[in-house]
Order: sequence, then structure tokens, then C-alpha cells
Amino acid sequence: MTRYLPGGRYDGALGVLAGIEVVATLHQAGQRLNHPIEVIVFTDEEGEMIGSKAMAGTLHLDNPEPFRRLDGTAIQTCLQRIGGDWDALPTAQRTAQDLAAYLELHVEQGGVLESVQCQIGVVQGIVSLHRYQVVITGRPNHAGTTPMPLRQDVLYAASLLVAAVHDVATNPPGDQVATVGYLTVQPNAANIVLGRVDLTIDLHDLSLEVINRMVNHLQQRIQAITSATHTKIQMQPQYAVDPTLASATLQTTIAAVCDSLQLSHYSMSSRAIHDAQEIGRITPMGMIFVPSQAGVSHAEDEYTSPEQCSQGANVLLNTLL
Repeated sequence: MTRYLPGGRYDGALGVLAGIEVVATLHQAGQRLNHPIEVIVFTDEEGEMIGSKAMAGTLHLDNPEPFRRLDGTAIQTCLQRIGGDWDALPTAQRTAQDLAAYLELHVEQGGVLESVQCQIGVVQGIVSLHRYQVVITGRPNHAGTTPMPLRQDVLYAASLLVAAVHDVATNPPGDQVATVGYLTVQPNAANIVLGRVDLTIDLHDLSLEVINRMVNHLQQRIQAITSATHTKIQMQPQYAVDPTLASATLQTTIAAVCDSLQLSHYSMSSRAIHDAQEIGRITPMGMIFVPSQAGVSHAEDEYTSPEQCSQGANVLLNTLL
């Protein structure tokens, strides 16, 4: 049975259509620039970012096994169906000498621009994502006959850890965020003190120093939790993407364009991961955000008005010029 994930019609698609429109506008005007222009449509941004990593030379091809569709089909099979060749992927790689700059228009996917009542977001950089897999083990036992002091209650330990994740993201105050987004329990029965909990922790910030600080504080809290609950907690790195700062020149240019078009603008970090993060490792990168209504994204009711889309496309065009 095929599994479909609901998504918004602006996430990614707006940048693609705006890029095509910019090139069409320049072509219709007969305008020649100092550099060739390419519109790139990447695939798999929500997964392993295969396309942008291949172009940036950061994709590890040693083990292609993890690259599969939701229905389990290997990427090699999918590529063969459309005439592609997985083994030719290294030919997509570019270098810093190949690219003068990379520009991308995207919906914000959050509610910051609406909250500050600004029309355009000037992206300062794309935050780092560090994900950890956590396993908490204890002793499953009878819920009625096991006294509280003698329990190794992993769910209680997990609740303390979830609170600790919230604490490290809010103290001291800042832009960092931390989330427990996946949690399962075993054996998940009403009359049993649980024996195992699996969960994930996501940490996001533009600064690796802040990420490392949160990890260190979490490890200290984990030691205290294991001592208090007589459980065992293992926290292993699962996935990490380093932050990428946007080009200062491109940020200044985007802001100046907004001023010339009389559009209000706001400097902000991108809390979502984008292909620009990988391409920005080999060439100056800039991103332009337009508002997402009510901050909704990755959902069918994601919405950015036609006027806001047009404003973003105009900023993209004039920044390129």
C-alpha cells in the first residue's frame, strides 16, 4: 500500500516557479548578465538532500542502502525507471570556481514574519540540526506489587528527560530550540511498570557552540536522572547537519532591494533545513523568505498569498540583477 504524506503547495514549489519566471522575464527583456543563470530543481530535500549534497560534493556514496522511498523501493531502481544512473551521481558535483552565487526564494514555514509584520525575511543563515537517538532501559515489573522505591520506571525517567530537553532550550533565553518528537514505550500495557523507552531529541541553532552547550547540559541532567531512577540512558548521535551562514553581501543586497521596492524586511535565521545549506558550503548563498499564513507548513492548508509570492519573486529578480 502506497503511503502519501500531506504537504503544502508552496514549500519548495514557490522557489522553483519564481526561478523559472525570473529567467523568462530576463529572456523576454533581452537582458544579458555577466554570468550564466541556472534554475535548479532539487529532489529529496525532506530526506537526505541527495541532489544538493551531490552538487556540493558532500554526499557519501559508500552506502546507498538508506536511500529508499517510503514504500521501500531503492533509489537505484527509481533512477533506472526514468533513465538515470546512480553511479553517475558524482558527475553532478560543482566547485567554488563553477558558481558565483546561489539564491533561493522560499516560504518561511513559520510565523516570525507575521509576528513582526514584515513582508520579506532576509535569511542570516540556516541552523544546525543535531538529532540524538535515546534508549532508556529499566526493569519491567508488576504495576500493583512493585513498591515505588523499588521501581526502575523508564517512563518516569523519560518524563524527566523531556522536561530537561525543554529546560536546556529555554535557559538561557535565545533562538535555540529542542524537541522530543518521537517516543515509544515497551511493553505498553496498563498493569506493567515499563521496561524500555525509545525517543529522539532534535536540537536546532545557528551556532554550534550553543548546540554543544545544550548537549553538555543534557548529559549532566541524564546522569542525575539515571541516578535518581535507577535506569540506564543511552544517548547516541543519529544525524547532524552543520549550520551555513548566508553571504553578508547577499544579505545586504536583499535588504537594499527591499528598501528600493518599499517592502519591509526582517533579518532572521532559517530554522528549517534547505538545499541552500549544502550549496552554501561551496559558494556565497542567500535566501529570501515570504510569510506563511499562521506559520503553517508541511500541511495541506499551507498558504502564502499571490501578492506575497509576487513580492518575493520581485525581490529575487532584483537581487539577481
